[in-house]
Amino acid sequence: MGDFLSFRRMLTPIIIQVVYWVVTVGVVLAGLALLGGGDTGGQRFGGLLVILLGPIGVRIYAEILIVIFKINETLTEIRHNTQPGRPQGGASIETP
Repeated sequence: MGDFLSFRRMLTPIIIQVVYWVVTVGVVLAGLALLGGGDTGGQRFGGLLVILLGPIGVRIYAEILIVIFKINETLTEIRHNTQPGRPQGGASIETP
């Protein structure tokens, strides 16, 4: 809880995942509406494209946002592991 209150743990990645699913359902429903209510073949084809490509586009956008937070987490770990006075892990290289 302390990490959450001091902003060391991010809430936004969880929100991004929830928004991803809500938007994906909305995109599929919009595609179905175009597919079912389309008067022309172009509208029906557009609805099919929305159903097939819409969720992929939403997923790519969500992943880009999550990558930003993953980069932040990794940089925080690097900073934490390289602080002065902290023992360094790994094998040591000896020179004769």
